[in-house]
Amino acid sequence: QENSRQLVPQDKQDEYELNANEYWNDFYKIHENGFFKDRHWLFTEFPELAPDQNLSQPEASEYKDGSTRKPRETRLGSCENGLCSLETRTQEHHQLDLMKDSNDIINRLDTDREAVPKLGDLKLSDGDFPGSSATYRILEVGCGAGNTVFPILQTNNDPGLFVYCCDFSNTAVDLVQTNAEYDSSRCFAFVHDLCKDQSPYPMPEESLDIIILIFVLSALLPEKMQCVINRLSRLLKPGGMILLRDYGRYDLAQLRFKKGRCLSDNFYVRGDGTRVYFFTQDELDALFTTAGLEKVQNLVDRRLQVNRGKQVTMHRVWIQCKYRKPFPSSTGQK
Repeated sequence: QENSRQLVPQDKQDEYELNANEYWNDFYKIHENGFFKDRHWLFTEFPELAPDQNLSQPEASEYKDGSTRKPRETRLGSCENGLCSLETRTQEHHQLDLMKDSNDIINRLDTDREAVPKLGDLKLSDGDFPGSSATYRILEVGCGAGNTVFPILQTNNDPGLFVYCCDFSNTAVDLVQTNAEYDSSRCFAFVHDLCKDQSPYPMPEESLDIIILIFVLSALLPEKMQCVINRLSRLLKPGGMILLRDYGRYDLAQLRFKKGRCLSDNFYVRGDGTRVYFFTQDELDALFTTAGLEKVQNLVDRRLQVNRGKQVTMHRVWIQCKYRKPFPSSTGQK
């Protein structure tokens, strides 16, 4: 209530929307691939990304207040907003060598740019598109510098796997395409504006097994979210799922915003011009079910993270969802 009393003027809000691409490009130019760490925790939270692994992971238990807690073995920590738990930082320190040195990446941007196929150069058809021969297709929306894509490619050696990844930021996609781990025979990265209906996808409808949305939907204008989910749902095969992890209502990141940063209810702008929304479970359930998807999971993940060096405790609130596209009713399948 305190930080929502003073809203950003409408003309300034229009500027944030109009120049959103520039703000995200600037973000990745500054941070390159060093802001987020590789999300190797995602295979515990989303075993669907590694079909060859044991899928019988323990589910979160639900408490009377509607909150949930993960079993101890799943609490790997996280690095959203640059805040990492000690356990996460220890585990991920040895993983940094999996990413190409950022200076080398930047040096290769200009020389390799022409060698990487662009979405606009392709002639797509239902039977001939990147990954058309794959048996398991994953799309990550809002891939950033590849901190989800590359762990998937490194962990899942299924020859039938193909991973698509896109981002609003040209700079982010450049970082993915010029990373030493990028393999065009298993992955296709492209620039995409989620909010533009005419912005193309490199695959036909009903061709994807999994769509990943990790801290992405919250960056969009709330009034545009439903159209985005509707369009993404059409890309799923029957039985395919959208996997989401995003900011929950009253997360530390929301509570620490100062006055003058609020755009509308639970929607804020950061100091760098990027924006963020904080969800409730019901809001997300309405978005997905309106798009015709069925709930598999919708839980609140509350975690207390401790920065021992600064003697600071951080109360994080995230929401994790899995929603499935139903099979035609005539099949009687789930």
